[in-house]
Amino acid sequence: MSDSQDIFAAGGVDAPEQPAPGAAQPYRVLARKYRPSKFSELIGQDAMVQTLGNAIKRDRLAHAFLMTGVRGVGKTSTARLIAKALNCIGEDGQGGPTIDPCGRCEPCRSIAEGSFIDVIEMDAASHTGVDDVREIIEAVRYSSVSARYKIYIIDEVHMLSKNAFNALLKTLEEPPPHVKFIFATTEVNKVPITVLSRCQRFDLKRISAAQLSAHFGMIVEKEGVTAEQEALDLIAQAAEGSVRDGLSILDQAIAHADMDGDGEVKAVQIRDMLGLSDRGAVRRLFAKLLEGDSAALLDAIAEQYKIGVEPLSLMNGLLSLSHQVTLFKVGRASDPTLSDDAKQQFSDWARQLSYPVLHRLWQLLLKGYQEVQQAHLPREACEMALLRVLCAADMPDPGKLAKMLEQGAATTGSAPQAQQAAPPPPMAEPVAQVNPDPAPAPVAAHEPQTSPLPDRFSDVVKTVGRVSAVLESILIADMRLISLDPPNVIYQPVRAIGDADIRKITDALRQETGQDWKFTEGQGEAQPSLVEQEQQIRAAARQAILDAPLVKAAFEAFPDAQLLEDEGPRPQESRSA
Repeated sequence: MSDSQDIFAAGGVDAPEQPAPGAAQPYRVLARKYRPSKFSELIGQDAMVQTLGNAIKRDRLAHAFLMTGVRGVGKTSTARLIAKALNCIGEDGQGGPTIDPCGRCEPCRSIAEGSFIDVIEMDAASHTGVDDVREIIEAVRYSSVSARYKIYIIDEVHMLSKNAFNALLKTLEEPPPHVKFIFATTEVNKVPITVLSRCQRFDLKRISAAQLSAHFGMIVEKEGVTAEQEALDLIAQAAEGSVRDGLSILDQAIAHADMDGDGEVKAVQIRDMLGLSDRGAVRRLFAKLLEGDSAALLDAIAEQYKIGVEPLSLMNGLLSLSHQVTLFKVGRASDPTLSDDAKQQFSDWARQLSYPVLHRLWQLLLKGYQEVQQAHLPREACEMALLRVLCAADMPDPGKLAKMLEQGAATTGSAPQAQQAAPPPPMAEPVAQVNPDPAPAPVAAHEPQTSPLPDRFSDVVKTVGRVSAVLESILIADMRLISLDPPNVIYQPVRAIGDADIRKITDALRQETGQDWKFTEGQGEAQPSLVEQEQQIRAAARQAILDAPLVKAAFEAFPDAQLLEDEGPRPQESRSA
């Protein structure tokens, strides 16, 4: 009989049963089981690891560290790894501080278990007062018991009271050489600047979806679980850069997997579990939105709502898709989880939709998202918001509306009857008319002009303005014309014009006129830019008013009087080249 059993026998009680060898241990959730035990396992924080490694090698260790970042990116884990790195003695007991702690010496094992007496962890959320900080101040005077450094890890440090921060300042600035402070917070803006200035700060970044997906793939392999790659991608996106959030979702997904089937974690299960919208379904809904088919659009919304997709999630998916199409248009597509079909579809949409349409679509969807977020009837708010997008597709943008009004005013006096009999002028280009198939049919392009090429610079400007208001403003404000011999333009810049902008201008003219245009920067006598011409006209008109005898007499009678500009709409001055 063992000594422990003798003790129980002497006391007249039965000894407790010893657990059988190999008995099942309590389950540890993935977020705890796969917490990084060394810096090489810390994903997505390479810059911080390199800085700490160099500081340890050069013996340039700060006396206080501050870890900040969103939830679940490794702030507390990093604090414990730093504690290990500073107190590791190696397997032979002779080692010094290292960026690669052994994990087998007594300090490393005790810190990992949370039982090391010289590493004190405190949760500032439950120890907010000055009395709690006073205990730390009193304790730092005493040397560590067995470690190289006595380390204080204070989690959620922003929760400390103002008085507690003030009490800590002096000790934090000049701590004893055997003491190190490590703070962690998700809200660094709430930490006083006096504390921040005394710490070496590390901003831990969100982990990219690609890194999270690869990390989760490694974990399911270790767990002996199979999972679809699309399922892992969905979990990585839902985690929003947080490893802990992603592991919690993965834990739930493994438990949610069909135990009676093959036990595989599937994308459809993840969508059901999280209420996510199928990315393919969102693309089909986006296509219906661009087609302007209101009935099909409402049916698609109802179908998504029926399978449990929240209206807010649907609006979020459409916003994300609109953003991705815009990124494709500027050549900055960066989502590695997209399928080849999705990439092709985005490329087609990016080619067919203009920048003004994409920006207007984004603004309308963003407004709809905010309305759905606040609505008591989310589904109805979602339907109304998307129907408003369809209505906006038939509305002109402000630039084209102004031109239509101008053209209408010019023709009203000459042919009123024809104006009434003719159908209304075509509105702004709709959002798009595309096929929902993975390879949409090209949108009908604007037909090139068959009339002679514009032979006045103002006509060239108007032609470009039909394609882009931004390019039109460059021609108006930044070009002084030297000569115009269509399709050749020689100009002097008011200020530098980028080659990319010149290419866009020539592309716009080619699209409208069917001819290749050439803009050349030259020397010689140049006309004022159109903006400068307008300013000269206004200055001359002002001077004519000032020279009028009645105005002169008024100024002589009232020396302090001022001539105010008319802030109302100005008539369109003619611009000729």
